[in-house]
Amino acid sequence: MLRAMQREDRAVFAAVGAVVPTLARAIDLIAPRFRAGGRLIYIGAGTSGRLGVLDASECPPTFGIAPARVVGVIAGGARALRHSVEGAEDDPGLGGRDLERLHLRPLDTVVGIAASGRTPYTVGAVRYARRQGCLTLALTSVPASPLAAAAEFPLLLRTGPEVIAGSTRMKAGSAQKMALNLLSTGLMVRLGRTHGNLMACVQPTNTKLRARARRIRQALAKAGQ
Repeated sequence: MLRAMQREDRAVFAAVGAVVPTLARAIDLIAPRFRAGGRLIYIGAGTSGRLGVLDASECPPTFGIAPARVVGVIAGGARALRHSVEGAEDDPGLGGRDLERLHLRPLDTVVGIAASGRTPYTVGAVRYARRQGCLTLALTSVPASPLAAAAEFPLLLRTGPEVIAGSTRMKAGSAQKMALNLLSTGLMVRLGRTHGNLMACVQPTNTKLRARARRIRQALAKAGQ
């Protein structure tokens, strides 16, 4: 059983690889907007929303940016991170209202995440963001979907049917996680928040990270000699 699941996971790498050129073009546009004060905002429901919140929450400690610069929004709010709030995704107006609370500006970038590409909450959010003049991206596994049509940069993650039919927490979720890693990390590298492959801006907020920060400083000092 596990071998069968793992064989299906091979599709994830290829699916993400296919969207790398589009991700690169998007980062080229996001970087100057971010430097000018814009934000990177992820929005989605269920697994997709949780993955967006996860990626956003890891950017401040890893790259030393303010939490308000990379934001994750999930249908149903904070409760939905731990508990299913399924009905929240059915309201297309709710996504826009959640973004309205963030007071979007044209410099912001909004990434809608939905494997099916038809989640009303996420589609409504991306359409709202585009009306506000934001740069918009969509992560979806379904071509010609409403979400793909709503965004300027549709990123199609062709992972195919799930081993457990419809369980998009599996291949589709793994592909979303990989794509979001590339997007945020690529952006932060472009912004100079790393030095080579070192997390030069890591926040030393615990024992492990303080030790890592010392090692990074030592490596940088040695490289400068």
